[in-house]
Amino acid sequence: MFTIIYAVTLLVMKLVSLTYMSEITGITYIVPVAMGTMLITILLHSRVALFTSMIFAICASIIFNDQSSSIIDYSHGIYVFFSSVAGVFFLSKSNKVIRILQSGIFVGALNVLVIASFLLLKGAQYSWMEIWMNLGFAALSGFIAAVLTLGLLPFLEAGFGVLSTTKLIELSNPNHPLLRKILLEAPGTYHHSVIVANLAEGACEAVGANGLLARVGAYYHDLGKTKRPHFFIENQMKIDNPHDKISPQLSKTIIIAHPYDGGELLRDYRMPKEIISIAEQHHGTTLLKYFYHKANQESEKPISEEEFRYPGPKAQTKEAAIVGIADCVEAAVRSMNKPTPTKIETLVKKIINDRLEDGQFDECDITLRELSIIATSMCETLQGTFHTRIEYPDEVMEKDKEKLMEEGTNSQNNNQELENTKNTDSDNGNERKEGKEG
Repeated sequence: MFTIIYAVTLLVMKLVSLTYMSEITGITYIVPVAMGTMLITILLHSRVALFTSMIFAICASIIFNDQSSSIIDYSHGIYVFFSSVAGVFFLSKSNKVIRILQSGIFVGALNVLVIASFLLLKGAQYSWMEIWMNLGFAALSGFIAAVLTLGLLPFLEAGFGVLSTTKLIELSNPNHPLLRKILLEAPGTYHHSVIVANLAEGACEAVGANGLLARVGAYYHDLGKTKRPHFFIENQMKIDNPHDKISPQLSKTIIIAHPYDGGELLRDYRMPKEIISIAEQHHGTTLLKYFYHKANQESEKPISEEEFRYPGPKAQTKEAAIVGIADCVEAAVRSMNKPTPTKIETLVKKIINDRLEDGQFDECDITLRELSIIATSMCETLQGTFHTRIEYPDEVMEKDKEKLMEEGTNSQNNNQELENTKNTDSDNGNERKEGKEG
């Protein structure tokens, strides 16, 4: 991919250099070299793009040397270098479509400043027409670079399977067939995944990871539950728990299979490998504690923990690790009785510490400081999700009415008991009187 981008950019420079024959003033400044560095920034890395900017500058100083007495034209080299670097710096923090267009404007503005500086330094006599043509072609260069970047980006993404921001936004569409499948076949899992996505995105952005990738990965991380939805508690609405009727070993087999069932479904739909990795790694090699303890209670011999652990792999990226934490945290907090900020914070930190001690973060480059930031971020999101709700007047009146009815019923029962007691005492007195008379 890098070779293709590099070759296309050199070809564009060579074609523009042929415009010397037209003898139009400043026509060579229209060369859209920033296209190459913008594509490399989006698809590869900004550092690679910065290094390539220097190479493009050297090549441009050689290609555009028709009006120079030496083999190198320094003015074109400097112009191309600043133009290329401008595209890198403006796109390094965001790759949205609107950002690419804004980057084109930024590149064009910087090109104009560079050309204006050249014209002032040369100190030659230029007509107003020549000045405006030089500046106009320089400004047009940035716009053409942005248009070419937007035009070539989809072809490179599709051809090389690159997961870009545009592709992630497309996969997050609720009308995607797999998301519709989760919603219709496992609605509880769908709503669980949405909350996990909110938790994971906020935590990733807090530590500088790819928040959008974590969100999309969280949407699909439990796709495998659609194979046997009723074996997962969030989908058990008004039905008996099927795990009560089967052995812990069989329950373990069903539960442990869901990350890998999801991975197979994602492969069938040719989903990006990053999404598949999150689905298969979000449980790592954690222990199914509930079924492990249940099996030990039913067995006469001690059972090894390895039999009730997910086979892995452990999280390989920050995004996979954070989705795994969010998945566990959401389920644990939802099962809490009357969650409070203190309870939530204690639970989140306990879950993260348990995973850390269990070695679930050993294969990804996440730090202790980042884990602390992740805990803080998730606590803030959870407090917004599971906040306490005020009681509206109708609800208060209804509760007061129920309380009064309960008190009335209790009072009536007490009166009845008192009456019964009186009757009993009266009967006993009559019995004693009759006994004396007898």
